[in-house]
Amino acid sequence: MKTVALAGTFDTKREELLYVKGLLEALGLNVFAVHTGVFDAGVSVDVANTQLAAAVGEDMAAIAQKRDRAKATAVLSEGLAKVLPQLYAERRFDGVLSFGGSGGTALVTPAMRALPIGTPKVMVSTMASGNVSQYVGTSDIIMIPSIVDVAGLNEISRTIFRNAVLVIAGLLRLKDELPAEEGSKKPLVAATMFGVTTPCVDFAREALERRGYEVLVFHATGTGGKTMESLIASGYFKGVLDLTTTEWCDELVGGALAAGPHRSEAAVLGGVPQVVSVGAVDMVNFGAPETVPKQFEGRNFYRHNPTVTLMRTTAEENAAIAAKLAEKLNMAKVGGRSVLLLPKKGVSMLDAEGQAFYGPEEDAALFGTLREKIDPAKTEIVEMDCHINDREFAETAAERLVQMMEAK
Repeated sequence: MKTVALAGTFDTKREELLYVKGLLEALGLNVFAVHTGVFDAGVSVDVANTQLAAAVGEDMAAIAQKRDRAKATAVLSEGLAKVLPQLYAERRFDGVLSFGGSGGTALVTPAMRALPIGTPKVMVSTMASGNVSQYVGTSDIIMIPSIVDVAGLNEISRTIFRNAVLVIAGLLRLKDELPAEEGSKKPLVAATMFGVTTPCVDFAREALERRGYEVLVFHATGTGGKTMESLIASGYFKGVLDLTTTEWCDELVGGALAAGPHRSEAAVLGGVPQVVSVGAVDMVNFGAPETVPKQFEGRNFYRHNPTVTLMRTTAEENAAIAAKLAEKLNMAKVGGRSVLLLPKKGVSMLDAEGQAFYGPEEDAALFGTLREKIDPAKTEIVEMDCHINDREFAETAAERLVQMMEAK
């Protein structure tokens, strides 16, 4: 029998959680109850809030006495994120289901994110119809809008709860009925791509697949970069083809697709072989034209589509981006496993002679700063008289990565 970890505040949402528990049991599933509330659950649970607090060195009774909700939520969330993966590793449950408002969602989802990819995790939340990136992060949490607040049982809430139960039951019980994957597991390579670097990554992917590798392509839209970094750090990849580092433009200039300050670190710190380039570093991303901040009036813009406006980076911005990329590559140990491949004829479809972002001066600032600041004892720089989307450039990137992976 499959077991569902039902996590929630049994002190304040007991009626709703017991209703869901009954539905799960009616489908023949075991329930592993985890209490995430501040006060006593009032019913028998498998993991008490006191256990969660103790896992991070805190006394739940003392916290409850002070009635400091912010403190309690932080402690319970931290404790759950520590305890839940341990219990999963012990095979105490197979998937996790939770319900909550903004507080409950923020409390439980960090623990869900700490579970391996592929573990069924369903969160019914009042926050699910908005921006859920802060809850989902780089995980595979399924967010279901609760429609009404998770407060009592009514015609709508019961419908949503029943659907959520069917989702987690389907994930758990039908998973083993899918046909098994055929063939041996191929070594994985991560690659980054943007629309304007697609030909490059396609050529490189084909070359790697011919050599027996499976390539996972991440769209360099902020979330894509974050997800890739997380998976690299978790040991999923034998090599990395980070040809599209455009997310640094948005991080440093103020665009919409930043991947955060830790982009470009995981492979360097983990010693994973990688080939890096500067794909799409000629552009900063915004939404529709009216979303572009006033401070950028008069700049060189390109309307990619009705909802995406691109802005050409300046020579000064390119120098700053290059300095940041060099800083990340220089975090490696001497004799690091990185190659930086520079395309001297342009870094994107738009950065080519006759195109909207063609900028020899801007590219010169980019390449010059990289040459100046990168430690050659840690990263090898290879310059090619190619455009980034030329087949020769892409296949060279793939071949250099294969050489490093096979050497390792």
